[in-house]
Formats: sequence, C-alpha cells, structure tokens
Amino acid sequence: MKRGSTLLLIGVALLGLIAAMAASLLHNGLSARARPSAMEETLARNVWHLSIPSSARAMHNPLTASEENLKDARLHFADHCAVCHANDGSGDALFGRGLYPKPPDLRQAATQNRSDGELFWIIENGVRFTGMPSFASHGMDEDSWKLVLFIRHLPQLTAEERIEMSRYNPKSPEDREEEKDEDEFLNGTTPQKSGTPNSRP
Repeated sequence: MKRGSTLLLIGVALLGLIAAMAASLLHNGLSARARPSAMEETLARNVWHLSIPSSARAMHNPLTASEENLKDARLHFADHCAVCHANDGSGDALFGRGLYPKPPDLRQAATQNRSDGELFWIIENGVRFTGMPSFASHGMDEDSWKLVLFIRHLPQLTAEERIEMSRYNPKSPEDREEEKDEDEFLNGTTPQKSGTPNSRP
C-alpha cells in the first residue's frame, strides 16, 4: 500500500511539474514578443552550458586584439550580426527585438564571463531553439575568432566605432535611395525622382 501511495505522489508531482513547465513555456500564447520566464531562463542557461563540449570551453583564441583584427571583426559584425545584436551588442535591434528568446546583451557578464572557446563554439554552431544560426566556416575559422575579440571589446566600444559600423549595416533599397539623394544634395546636384525628366530653369 505504501509503495502505491509513493508512486501516486511521484506521478502527481511529475504531472504538476509538467503543467508548470507548460504554463511557463506557453505564457502569452506562442508570441515571440513575450519575455522568457525565470524558470525558462534558468533551464536554458544550464542546458546551454552543458551542451558545449568541455574541449570547446578549453580552447584559447589564437589571435591577438590588434587594431587590424578588431577593425575586420567590427565591420563583419556590423554587416552580419548587428541586425539581431545591434552595433553595440545590446540586442536592441529590429530583428533582435522580435526574437524569442531575445539576444543577450553581449556586454554583460553572462556573455563576457564565458571562455573564448565557448563564444567561438556558439558562433560556429549556433544555439538550437533560438534565432542564433550556425556560422560554421568550414575550416576558415579566423573570422569567428576575430568576432570573439570584438565581443570582448564591446563594453569599450566608442562612439566613433559605432558611427563607422552604421555605414556597414545592411540597408534596404529605400535606405540606399535616401542616401543617394542626400549625397546628390550635398554635392550640389538636385536629386532626380524616378520617372521625372531633368528640368532646367
């Protein structure tokens, strides 16, 4: 009898845990605008840490934080990563705001305290069930190691570096057309609207 009661209690506890996890996962429906619950964040952080092989965590960056390496990484980040992570690594970007879970603030301790090998592994392999894709470079991993250097640099990013990066962010056709009009205006020519013939006074 005692054994049956114990099994029943274990079963009820498991059902309660499953219900709590389901409620946590499905709060606010399946909206990507929701913020993960504390339970989800804790679970994800622990599973994520366990998913990275210890051999990867022990890897050291073979590159130095030279001016050239940081510039290469900065422009690469602006062109490939900023659309989700923002130029300053805050995650406050158009696509970043729409992801679930949101991209982490790369300047904060949760990222900065990771080993170089962990950051490299995440860039190369991505993270399942998030918006972070794999960027495995098929034997050409220098770009990923440069990005690790840049992630380390993010807390010290200067205003000048952010301005430089904004020139390398992906742009829509409308943005490019607006930039062209501004350049023409600044160079003393009147921007031409499509389909409008060139008129003279």
